[in-house]
Amino acid sequence: MKKYPVLCHLPMCFMEMAKDAGPAETSDQRTPLTGGRTLTASRRWPSERNVVSYSIVQAEDMEAAETLLADHPHLAWSPDREAEVHEMAGGSG
Repeated sequence: MKKYPVLCHLPMCFMEMAKDAGPAETSDQRTPLTGGRTLTASRRWPSERNVVSYSIVQAEDMEAAETLLADHPHLAWSPDREAEVHEMAGGSG
């Protein structure tokens, strides 16, 4: 089995709403993230990707990982929500 990190994104308007939401209103956030920063060797600035949570799924290949994520609650909540899935280098482990 290979491992696939999944990064869930929100548009900024949802990020603003989520700041004031209680735990029950954001219950689909498995691993909440806030305050993301982009870093280079010479500077740092607030992330523009609005990653709000992540998880790791295990699947045989990318197609299987995408199939596992097809009904992910993050994507079902609003058509404006996005998720990225990547294959971890080295595959299993």
